[in-house]
Amino acid sequence: MNPTYLKTEIVRTFRSTRFVLFAVAFPVLMFLLQANVFSSASVDISGVIMVNMMAFGTFSAAMTSGSKLAIERSTGWQRQLRLTPLTGTGYLGGKALSAMLVALPSLLVVPLVGVLVQGVHLDAAGWLRLVLGVWLGAIPLVLLGLLLGQFGTPDSMQPVNMIVMMGMGFLGGLWIPIDGMPSWMADIAQVMPTYWLIQLVRPVVTDHLTVSLPAALGVLAAWTVVLGALVIRRYRKDSARV
Repeated sequence: MNPTYLKTEIVRTFRSTRFVLFAVAFPVLMFLLQANVFSSASVDISGVIMVNMMAFGTFSAAMTSGSKLAIERSTGWQRQLRLTPLTGTGYLGGKALSAMLVALPSLLVVPLVGVLVQGVHLDAAGWLRLVLGVWLGAIPLVLLGLLLGQFGTPDSMQPVNMIVMMGMGFLGGLWIPIDGMPSWMADIAQVMPTYWLIQLVRPVVTDHLTVSLPAALGVLAAWTVVLGALVIRRYRKDSARV
């Protein structure tokens, strides 16, 4: 993978005011708002909300890769790149890795606010599991963004991303507890990768454990394999048309 290409991808992303606001500032603001609404509750609730907003910020960053890919497809830039030594794997890998790296600010800023403003405290092992868990658990979401970007257009990607993020965030338990959902909706929620991402790290901040760690890892790994295969298949199909 070309380091220059990766650096260019990251710089382009952070130059977008929309990205900085939605993937970094918005999760922080929503964390503070919800934490203040439930200020009479325990610090445990603040920790849960913090985890949810870390996941949402990471999800927002993950979906940026698809938007950029859709733009490059529509302008013909993707076709030009296929004529260079950059391989398809390198191109898609660069997009995926840049999305993972630009997710780091929300992973760091939200918990920093949690510590300084809301008094959330974890030991070193807890913080490590939380940050790494959300970061690595977001890999299927990055691949989902890449897949959508190979079907969408520059005009359609913004509403599509919004619908997907809000829908999967809602069903994943980022906005309301799964326990408060109707049974049929809770069943759908347990298919979502966002649900398993939250279940992977939530035990760090609460004793309420609903699934086992191996189960969460297994489902997220399965989503990664399926989405990764679909991304590569779609890219090769587009390449065959050149």
